[in-house]
Amino acid sequence: MLEDKNVSKTSLAEIGEFGLINQIKEGFPIKLESSIKGIGDDAAVLDYKKEKIVVSTDMLVEGVNFSWSYMPLRHLGYKAVVTAISDILAMNAIPKQLLISMAISNRFTIEAVDEIYNGMKYACDKYNIDIVGGDTTSSVSGLVLSMTAIGSAPEKDLTYRNGAKENDLVVLSGDLGASFLGLQVLEREAQVSKVNPNNQPDFENYSYLIERQLKPEARLDIINLLKELKVKPTSMIDISDGLSSEIIHISKESGVGINIYEEKIPLDSIVIRTAEEFKINPITCALSGGEDYELLFTIDQKDFEKIKGNPHLTVIGHVTGKNEENYLITRGSEQMVPLTAQGWGIETEDEEVVLD
Repeated sequence: MLEDKNVSKTSLAEIGEFGLINQIKEGFPIKLESSIKGIGDDAAVLDYKKEKIVVSTDMLVEGVNFSWSYMPLRHLGYKAVVTAISDILAMNAIPKQLLISMAISNRFTIEAVDEIYNGMKYACDKYNIDIVGGDTTSSVSGLVLSMTAIGSAPEKDLTYRNGAKENDLVVLSGDLGASFLGLQVLEREAQVSKVNPNNQPDFENYSYLIERQLKPEARLDIINLLKELKVKPTSMIDISDGLSSEIIHISKESGVGINIYEEKIPLDSIVIRTAEEFKINPITCALSGGEDYELLFTIDQKDFEKIKGNPHLTVIGHVTGKNEENYLITRGSEQMVPLTAQGWGIETEDEEVVLD
């Protein structure tokens, strides 16, 4: 996965760290007016004028967050950008700049590094983001990518996790569970290939799931949609650790209880079929799967008519009283099952910082 043996290869030692930095700089010219100075100096210079600055950080670690047995280099670069900017969107802000740091071993070639940055460039062009700096260093174990995302929003638009209030509606973008199942498919085929290296996996029936795992999308479209609809969420978070964990985060920070309904949680048909294939409850994939990068938010009931019938948004529950517990209301029997955090990845909770 690291390199194509039919392509010419250039070792990192041939151009050195400064040569690598210059090569990266050439691929990321400044696009935004707020990016005054980018790669090539001791620090980036940004100008946000009257808006608040929002900053978040994330990491992707080889062997923990991804495996070369299934992760293409370009997809890793793309996913690194999406992972970072999703946290900015969850603040109801617009991502503008990224700083990317990389710890990399000498088993990588320049061409392999180029592929990673080509994926980043594709994502940055799509989401209109500038890469304005970062760092490179050696690694004796595996590849580590550290991403710092910077965005902005007028103070009146910023949305935190602690704003949910009693009787608010709980709304979800997109559908859940596909990324988790995409990982299960990829890991299954990787194990088969270890036993039979000549095996050619057939992913045709799983393309949606695999794309959601390897090339997720950040929901900038939802932030723009909410602005068009003139709906400001009362609280918001992105779904990186599974629906249960994110519900609990909003509940804890807002000091309220939340009920969600099993029958309302949106699942793609391929999620349901593949979950059955793996003998997993598809609702479990949604509750505990993670890496969907959808947006979960609460809105005042008076805004329901504005989002009603929108194909991108689903009301999945409501906020209950202060300091109450969080429950999943099951289909049919309407049994109340307490929600617990059971995310499938070992991840550190990101911190978002708002600066004047």
